[in-house]
Amino acid sequence: MYETYAEALGASPLPLAFVDLDVFDANARAMAERTSGKPIRVAGKSVRCRALLERVLCAQHGMKGVLCFHPDEAVFLFGKGLDDFLVAYPSLRQDSLRRVAEAVARGATIRLMVDHLAQAKLADRIARDAGVILPLCMDIDMSLSLPGLHAGVRRSPLSDETRALALYREIARLRHVRLEGVMGYEAQVAGVGDAQPGRPARNALVRFCKRLSRSLARERRARVVAALREAGAPVTLVNGGGSGSLASTAADPCVTEIGAGSGLFAPHLFDAYREAVWRPAAGFVLEVARIPGPGFVTCGGGGYVASGPSAPDRLPRPWLPEGLALLPLEGAGEVQTPLSGDVGGLEPGDKVFFRHAKAGELCERFNELVLIQAGKVVGRVPTYRGEGMQFM
Repeated sequence: MYETYAEALGASPLPLAFVDLDVFDANARAMAERTSGKPIRVAGKSVRCRALLERVLCAQHGMKGVLCFHPDEAVFLFGKGLDDFLVAYPSLRQDSLRRVAEAVARGATIRLMVDHLAQAKLADRIARDAGVILPLCMDIDMSLSLPGLHAGVRRSPLSDETRALALYREIARLRHVRLEGVMGYEAQVAGVGDAQPGRPARNALVRFCKRLSRSLARERRARVVAALREAGAPVTLVNGGGSGSLASTAADPCVTEIGAGSGLFAPHLFDAYREAVWRPAAGFVLEVARIPGPGFVTCGGGGYVASGPSAPDRLPRPWLPEGLALLPLEGAGEVQTPLSGDVGGLEPGDKVFFRHAKAGELCERFNELVLIQAGKVVGRVPTYRGEGMQFM
């Protein structure tokens, strides 16, 4: 694989980020096979490249619509010909919401996320001024609370049907918004690895929490959706899950779609999932700039650290050639990244391939992705950043 990629990239200026389209397409098919026919709403933040979003949405792999991380992302993509957006995070940016309302007036389908009345009221006021009805989706907390342990993410305060109904009754009084969907993202199932090497006790605890959380998510989503529909809410969309819970979320009869995208690139955090069904499709390439001593090489650049808790698993990992490792006291540096191990015959100017810890975040570092197919470079496409779209 190293020789294939290195030969394909030839003398391309480094650093660069790339995607193997053959693996990307295979990952899309593998993901779709896990959902029993339920559509996958592609997570834009996990891809952050319009051309690749268009590719996977047009390929009949069971992908339908985009799960956006910012309202301006939805407006941008609509302006480029895509449609059917669910904005996964609430926003109080008035200028962004005005652009959403204008896009809806032009025919866009953009659903905004809410978990507080203030968000709904602002959307209602902006929709009124634009003369449109804005569809809303209610975010329901799917976290698991045990004595001394909170499993999940701190996002929505709506943890049961009572709180969801209270918010809906207030939303129902507004004239220019309409609640159409429910999201229940079981992050502790979809986004936590349960097969980390050398950590059997942690893996056992994570698997235990996942078993409890799957039951909790199914029951809570069902209760909330039933209560909202009984109260008159026209809920037709129920979103849940992620790349790490495709099968279990699809098995929930309440869920109408699964939000997922990381499995398309398969960053290295997903190596620690027992149910992973994908292979690495994306990475970045650095140039060997120095050889500081026997058993070491130093690459230029590389400090592409992923978000989340500060820990070694958020660092990029050397991938190809095999046998290289970051130095624990230096890690991945802003302008240089030293490596140790089986440096083989690496010389200044040679390539070292890395995998990022998370999926789309790598695209915030590069203006374009180099596309490889059948061992050859077949194109270069801009990332969101390359199109001047940095939303956060």
